[in-house]
Amino acid sequence: MSSNLKLNYVEFPSSDIAATKLFFEKAFHWSFQDYGPDYSSFSDQGLDGGFYKSELTSTVANGSALLVLLSENLETSLSNVELAGGEITKAIFSFPGGSRFHFIEPGGNELAVWSKLAHNKPLN
Repeated sequence: MSSNLKLNYVEFPSSDIAATKLFFEKAFHWSFQDYGPDYSSFSDQGLDGGFYKSELTSTVANGSALLVLLSENLETSLSNVELAGGEITKAIFSFPGGSRFHFIEPGGNELAVWSKLAHNKPLN
């Protein structure tokens, strides 16, 4: 399959790049390469990308695209997000094809995590 004109890189705004990096390092074990104080990139996460300094952030409420991470264990991923300082904005819910939750990382961006397994029990 040709890689021509396929999604290749994503860039997120972040109001606090240091906090964003620390969150993704703790929650998902990502690593970063800094390019000055206002840009940091990540790779080997399914889609390479980076974070740039901005007071604007990416949320579904603002009409932004929602990037979704795949997890083998949704409950563990949710716990890791909370422990790393993420704010859960939508608790785990089922949908045709699996389950997911949404969160906002400390730099202000909303993402989601999904699993192919259905979630049939409430967490609380």
